[in-house]
Formats: sequence, structure tokens, C-alpha cells
Amino acid sequence: MVTMALSKHLFWIFLVFAVLPLAVLAGYAATGQKLAVPTMGRGYVVQLTLPELEEQVVLPDVFGPQDASRPLVVIDAGHGGRDPGASGTGVKEKDVVLGLAKALRDELLRQGGIRVALTREDDRLLVLAERPEIARRLGADLFLSIHADSAGEISSVSGASIYTLSNEASSDAAARFAARENDADRLNGVSVEGQSEAVSDILVELSQRRSQEDSAGFSSLIIREAGGKLRFHPQAQRSAELAVLRAPDIPSVLFESGFITNPEDARRLTSEEGKAQFASVMARAIQVYFARISDE
Repeated sequence: MVTMALSKHLFWIFLVFAVLPLAVLAGYAATGQKLAVPTMGRGYVVQLTLPELEEQVVLPDVFGPQDASRPLVVIDAGHGGRDPGASGTGVKEKDVVLGLAKALRDELLRQGGIRVALTREDDRLLVLAERPEIARRLGADLFLSIHADSAGEISSVSGASIYTLSNEASSDAAARFAARENDADRLNGVSVEGQSEAVSDILVELSQRRSQEDSAGFSSLIIREAGGKLRFHPQAQRSAELAVLRAPDIPSVLFESGFITNPEDARRLTSEEGKAQFASVMARAIQVYFARISDE
């Protein structure tokens, strides 16, 4: 008897708190009346107008030879606009990497033979998905995303590192970096999350079958050409599940140029001499990379 009474009580509780509100809402919908919503607490909600990934991504200009058979590298300056990226020693990542991207573009054009496009040439906001999509739409042969890191209050951490795409991070630090970079779209607009693990595995496999080897090869070329010229982190070559590197059939590398929380790194990355050194090393690696694949 106690059990039956308890069941009846639970039934009426369910009816009052679950079914009745639905019935009230349905009644308002049927009569076309609007349900008044209390204003209490609305002031605590922050609303932002965020950009959306357009069906027709605006493609940037392609510089260099007019011959479309010449190799094309798309250089991506990370962050931008309302997304400053990392910060430290009075500089912002978005500004540092844009300066490096432009320096590399100018050096490649000076050397000739390679077409170049930048995902952004000014302080604009790009959704993560737009960056590799630009490379796809342009038919790029290589995609290079340039970033700079922050070590918070620890100013002693320094050195560049190079990331390639992998479904499993090469270290805890690489996993944290990927999580932070992929999380940018929570601020910038379109979420890159929500993919099932199976779909994620397929995406990585498709983009890595041939481009994995090419990406790793290009990463090694950067290390080789930078010998004695650029300072690298002890763990220089890393891999992680980075959304910006998901460009199927396009070898893609993310170059973490250094730590702007380190005074020496910040000086190197913002000085004309430092930018020229970076551009020289990276342009040489790109030239050698394209020379190698053309011989295959």
C-alpha cells in the first residue's frame, strides 16, 4: 500500500512539473499569444555578434608568377581582430605573426618562382575553418600557419616549435596547446567541436595519408635550414589535433615562432633583423621542399 501511495504521489509530481508547463506553452502557441518572460537575470548575459563561416569564402590575392602551374604556398597569420591571441612583454600574438607572415611573403616574392597568398593581410578576424578552406579553394600546395606562444608568468621559456596534425598529441604540452588554439572559435564564431570520434579519425586519416609524410618532411626541412639561425624549444617537433591543419591533401604545418613572454624571443620576433632571419630560413625550407616534390 505504501508503494502504491508513493507511486501516485510521484505521478502527480510528474504531471505538475513536467506535463502541465508543456500544456500551458502549447495553449499559448495555439492562441498566438506571447508568453511574458521575466527580465530578472537578463543583465548577466553577455551577447556578442560573432562572424559566421560564409558559403563563399572571400579569397585573398595570389602574388608571384602568373603561371598557375607554379607551386602555391598559403601563409596563415594566426588570430586577428578581436582575438589577440597570446600576449606578453607589451606585444600581441596577432601583430607579431602578421609581421612574420608579411616578411616571409616578401622574401618568397623576392626570390621568385613561388606563388604566395596570405589568409589575412591586416588586423581582421577569421574563423578557424576559413583558414584551411582558403588553402583548399586556392588549390594550395603547402599551408603554413604562424603563431606565437605565451608561458604566462614564466619568462624563461623560449624557442620555436613545429606542429603537424595527429589524432593523438605528442605530449601533454602539445595537447594543451591544441585545446587552446581550437578553443579560439568559441570566441570567434563557428565551433569546430561536435565531430564524432569516428569522423575525426577519418578526417585525420584522409588528410595524413600522403600529406602526413610531406608535412613531416617540411617540418624537418625547417629544422635543418634553421640550424644556428633560429632558436628552438627542446621539443621542437610536435603533433596534435589542430583544427587549423585539417586541410585534406594539403601538407600543413603550424610554426610556433617562440614565446612572446620571453624578452629575447619577443625582441627577435618583432625586430626587422629577427623577421628577416625568420623569412630567410622559412623561404629556404619552402624552396627546398618544392624542389624535392617536383623531382618525385
